[in-house]
Amino acid sequence: MSGSASLNHDIISAAPHRIAFNSDAENPQLAEVAKAAGIAVVHGCTPVMLQARTF
Repeated sequence: MSGSASLNHDIISAAPHRIAFNSDAENPQLAEVAKAAGIAVVHGCTPVMLQARTF
């Protein structure tokens, strides 16, 4: 298993409720696998979402 595939597996195995992708840090493969596993995928700026209380 390649490094990124192994990391993706580890993230999905942790069973988070959601995964946030900041701008320029998107990972389409991980997002697709996460959605298939029922994990919410959020695209946005984490500090902005925290400040706006939308995260």
